[in-house]
Amino acid sequence: MNLSSKRKGEHMQMEGERQENFFKVCSACKISCCQDVRPPITEKREKIILEFLAKNGIKIENPFMRTEYTFPRETMDGYCIFYDKATRKCLIHPVKPETCVAGPITFDINRTTGKIEWYLKMEKICPLAGVMYMNRSLLNKHFEAARKEILELVRELPSEALKVILRRE
Repeated sequence: MNLSSKRKGEHMQMEGERQENFFKVCSACKISCCQDVRPPITEKREKIILEFLAKNGIKIENPFMRTEYTFPRETMDGYCIFYDKATRKCLIHPVKPETCVAGPITFDINRTTGKIEWYLKMEKICPLAGVMYMNRSLLNKHFEAARKEILELVRELPSEALKVILRRE
């Protein structure tokens, strides 16, 4: 095993541990960030999700809504179609939308400067944010991952869709 493969393996292990720790917090949470939300889906992300569903034998008819932008369809009670209420897990966790990966970090674009502004939600909205407020190292690691995901999303989304999403926040 060469050095870069070893580093990649270590990174994947650390990322797995980070996600596992997040799930411990998220699974105990009584607030549902998977209800009444509409994470934007780029064409690229849609293809990735559809491939993941097919590869894993997950059958969901018409998983996306297309309005002013594309997002996961919602159930009758407003949950994301990919949210499993029984397990409190995302069915597409490894390929979930960028804003879902980024949570509890969110963003806006400053209309004056055109620059992205980053925010960490309040603990009363997201208990995971509370964990991050207490652990600066964890916050910094997660922020870098979130930043990467959101920058990719902003690059990939059509500008009209991005305007609608920013109005919605």
